[in-house]
Amino acid sequence: MRKPLIGLTANRDDARSPLSVNAAYSEAVLAAGGIPVLLTFPLPEEDILQLTDTLDGILFTGGGDIHPFFFGEETHRSCGPVFPERDRAELALAKAADAAGLPVLGICRGAQILNVALGGDIFQDIPSQAKGGGPFPIAHRQPFSASIPAHRVQVEPGSLLEKIAGPGPLAVNSLHHQAIRRLAPGLTCCGLAPDGIIEAVWKPEHKFFLGVQWHPERLRGAQTEIKTGPQAEASACADAIFEAFVRACGMRS
Repeated sequence: MRKPLIGLTANRDDARSPLSVNAAYSEAVLAAGGIPVLLTFPLPEEDILQLTDTLDGILFTGGGDIHPFFFGEETHRSCGPVFPERDRAELALAKAADAAGLPVLGICRGAQILNVALGGDIFQDIPSQAKGGGPFPIAHRQPFSASIPAHRVQVEPGSLLEKIAGPGPLAVNSLHHQAIRRLAPGLTCCGLAPDGIIEAVWKPEHKFFLGVQWHPERLRGAQTEIKTGPQAEASACADAIFEAFVRACGMRS
């Protein structure tokens, strides 16, 4: 049986640095039954259209900050390093994948790319821009290993996330200082942190269009050392996300 081909967007710090992708992403795709394919950039428009015709799904990976010009803002003083060439390629690829009905999974920065590509925006810096609604500040940049969950996420009933991972709350890790602020038209929030930060989005009319703010590739069973308590919960959720994504990609192939 043909395995689905899944494009993984590469990371790059600047024009002179090497292209890279954390092995945890490709390992997660392989474990779920897909074949990972590394996508480089810049990508001409005709190449993007060919990719959406050839690939069975696209995984938008994590990485640096998104340049604020792409969502109509000036640069906040707490914005981190950016690489506009990557932003430009991924935003175009996300729009094309959406138009083609290609299964899509966005992780951390990848979830933010999906939102910006479809017309939403993000907090450039959570600590200085977002007003937390919880009893205390949530550690969105956790102070310990990414294989250990840091907070929980409330799941929207009836959403794709609930279908995949159950009603929650879900134990997740947290490695970001930017996050989705205003949702893009057509996207729906399906997961919230205790302080009200959007942690997951989906597109209901799409076959599989999901963005999660946490890093399930770092919480998978193969990545964690302890298999009990919160880590066991997080591991089961992480495995389920990749399995559902690859399964959706396989239905297209």
